[in-house]
Amino acid sequence: MNFALRPPSAGSSGPGAGRGATMENLEKQLICPVCLEMFSKPVVILPCQHNLCRKCANDIFQSTNPLWQSRGSSSMASSGTRFRCPSCRHEVVLDRHGVFGLQRNLLVENIIDIYRQQESSRLVNIKPEQQKQQLLCEEHEEEKINIYCLSCETPTCSMCKVFGKHKDCEVAPLSSVYMRQKTDLSDGIAILVASNDHVQAVISQMEEICRTVEENGQRQREQLAIHFDSLLAILEERKQELVGLITKQQDDKLKRVQSLIRQHSDHLEAAVTLVESAIQSMEEPHMPVFIQSAKVILEKIAVTARASNMERPELGYESMSHFFIDTDDLADMLRNINFCSGVGDNGEEDPEESELDFCSRF
Repeated sequence: MNFALRPPSAGSSGPGAGRGATMENLEKQLICPVCLEMFSKPVVILPCQHNLCRKCANDIFQSTNPLWQSRGSSSMASSGTRFRCPSCRHEVVLDRHGVFGLQRNLLVENIIDIYRQQESSRLVNIKPEQQKQQLLCEEHEEEKINIYCLSCETPTCSMCKVFGKHKDCEVAPLSSVYMRQKTDLSDGIAILVASNDHVQAVISQMEEICRTVEENGQRQREQLAIHFDSLLAILEERKQELVGLITKQQDDKLKRVQSLIRQHSDHLEAAVTLVESAIQSMEEPHMPVFIQSAKVILEKIAVTARASNMERPELGYESMSHFFIDTDDLADMLRNINFCSGVGDNGEEDPEESELDFCSRF
């Protein structure tokens, strides 16, 4: 840059300098974030507590709602209109009055009035040489910066155009370039605000998609759990039925064998008693008595011998191996349970399906 601001040689220190800094800080707080100028009345306050010129608020609103003028007031009142605060992106919902329904910030307007009065008083007290200070060319010390070199894209002075390094360049009045750049910047801000609104709408849409995906996933997990719990209930019911069959035959076989054990025990007890009787008969000294008792015992022995061929369980009676089920095919089928549609073999969602869908059977 070939220009510099020439500060005054006096009056730049002391209480006035501190006061000037305070006023400068105050001015920064009174700048509209849209037009980058001091707020122009009326000033409106948004629900997020940020302030805008009503004109700037209306410009943002018109860019966000281009069909506002063509819509009926009743439909707009029912559907609601909105735009986003350029400072914090908070969504501002308007009523049927549009931006004219926003509350005016009278406090800020009063501060602006006081500030301008203070500035007017300060300018009155500024020395003439201070009022005339402005950007001057560094190469031509007494020349004001009043043109803009379009070729070099830098502000310069008339002398630089006539005699200096910009004599072969294309130039334009500084004020016209200033206005054009300011207009372009305002348009850029409006475009950026509209673009930000679009991006925010896309983000909101994707956030809604995230919530819907979570809800759908939870719902499908619950449905899947219901199906598997139903299968488990069926398996448990069938298991109890088959266990009951095994238990019934086990009890029947045990009852039969225990009955045979009692019969054989009774036979054994009778045989033991008969043996004891026979041994006692062998000790009988009188032959007639011995013969009679031996005859009776021999008849009993004959009966007992015939009874020794009592019923007994057949070979392999104790086996329960016929209660066998082959679950290999069923296990393979259970391992291959899959979703009926909407999900491929790799677990990825089918593009033609919007959400998971389970079969009612497996």
